[in-house]
Amino acid sequence: MAYSAPNLSSMTDANGFTQWRYDTLDTHATVDTAAYFTGDAVNMLKVGDIIDVCVWATAIRTGTVSTYGRHIVLSNDGTTVDTSDVTVGTVTDTD
Repeated sequence: MAYSAPNLSSMTDANGFTQWRYDTLDTHATVDTAAYFTGDAVNMLKVGDIIDVCVWATAIRTGTVSTYGRHIVLSNDGTTVDTSDVTVGTVTDTD
């Protein structure tokens, strides 16, 4: 799968950076590939921005969450956005 613009949402911004949420069926390894974020994302994402990524095992926003994690925008040269490897969160449901 490739980057999907409607699945990237700004959550908040302060002090010159923005926190984003991105929902995808792609793995974190795919998301942190240089040039994954293309098109409008190149104009929106800035170095230091935080992207919280929700990886879905099935349909986005109606299925099952597989994993989540945080990526940081490391570079954006106006053509290519590169993000950090993921800092993985743990998805549990003990009830």
